[in-house]
Amino acid sequence: MAYASSSLKIMSTSFKVQTNSSSPYKVLGSNFSNSTSLNLQFPTAHQSLCALSTKNFTTKSFFWNKKETKTAAAISDSARPTKLQELNVYEINERDRGSPAYLRLSKKEVNSLGDLVPFSNKVYSGDLQKRIGITAGLCVLIKNEPELKGDRYEAIYSFYFGDYGHISVQGQYLTYQDTYLAVTGGSGIFEGVYGQVKLQQIVFPFKLFYTFYLKGIADLPAELLGTPVPPSPSIEPSAAAKATEPHATIAKFTN
Repeated sequence: MAYASSSLKIMSTSFKVQTNSSSPYKVLGSNFSNSTSLNLQFPTAHQSLCALSTKNFTTKSFFWNKKETKTAAAISDSARPTKLQELNVYEINERDRGSPAYLRLSKKEVNSLGDLVPFSNKVYSGDLQKRIGITAGLCVLIKNEPELKGDRYEAIYSFYFGDYGHISVQGQYLTYQDTYLAVTGGSGIFEGVYGQVKLQQIVFPFKLFYTFYLKGIADLPAELLGTPVPPSPSIEPSAAAKATEPHATIAKFTN
């Protein structure tokens, strides 16, 4: 918004000062000994304001440019990879990590709202040939479902892949059927990732199979891929992967 400046006239106030020879006065630093009529000018308040009008001033208001913002967002989104990539991993509880820990905060004999289950298990590649890392997170019990012989949890956890980074997920976890959780982000090669993951319960709470559907990232490294072994209660990682032999792990895998 602009405002045009106005030209204002300078106004002055004049008056006379009378002096006489017998009574000299010092006016503005000068002695006057004779009767003299002085015409003095003093700036008025109006004149002082007018001095500001000697230049043109423009006031500009800045407003949210929704069009430009949307354009920038569209450019940013278009620059993100949209290729859908599938990643399969197994989460296996080998009973050597003290996991899971059941914190019965409800102080009830049956599983109840508010009970907490922190956990951390080992993660293997979908073909069960490499040890990849671990899971780490927390489940909050929302509801016990006795008729379904299971529980409903709200789960927040991450999958750690050594030097490759990690993937975070959040959502509903049901112990009695397959569920989908949201992929909320990641780090390393997974920075900017989004999508979802399907959780298949094989043997609760010891064997789970995950299928990630990922977008927003570059092509995944070959060693994280491979043809997955079909889920079944009898699946086991290779002996080399279990023993974390160098050829059967990823670089600096998370333990």
